[in-house]
Amino acid sequence: MSEIMPLIKFGHIHFGENKVQEAVEKWTDVKKEFKNIKLHMIGKLQTNKVKYAIPLFDYIHSVDNIKLATKISSEQKKINRNLKIFIQINLTNEIQKSGIEPDQLSNFYNICKNELGLNIVGLMCIPPNDKNSNYYFSEMKKLKSNLELDDLSMGMSGDYLNAIQHGSSFIRVGSKIFGSRN
Repeated sequence: MSEIMPLIKFGHIHFGENKVQEAVEKWTDVKKEFKNIKLHMIGKLQTNKVKYAIPLFDYIHSVDNIKLATKISSEQKKINRNLKIFIQINLTNEIQKSGIEPDQLSNFYNICKNELGLNIVGLMCIPPNDKNSNYYFSEMKKLKSNLELDDLSMGMSGDYLNAIQHGSSFIRVGSKIFGSRN
């Protein structure tokens, strides 16, 4: 937390975390003191961690299956919270990456929004490391427009400028600010 406190004191309020347990340890007390902080779950969220994530996070960027969406809906209702949710898209059908395939997106979105009552605000993707990300960012912009969503969560330390040019409203630049993780 020593690296983050100067940013908080400077007025930065949006922070991302990849792991629920680490976030609970780091942010529970900080969010009590600094009520305006918005915490984003940007990593893979497992269903067994949802009950810990819902009270702490304000955004979840990685909803990628019905089981997870259903669990989030259920846990939110228990404590009367309504997080901002991003659907994670797997544009390249990469086996190692999570996400909804683009041809399944409309159906998944409708279930999340209409049946589960989730507050879907946008889409998220992580393009392949070895490819030019502009193509993927452009495709994401089209998908977002088709659903008339407001936000895109895309772009990391190596490609965030391209992501912004394609309309990204949330970028993940932790290693650019804090250095690589151990």
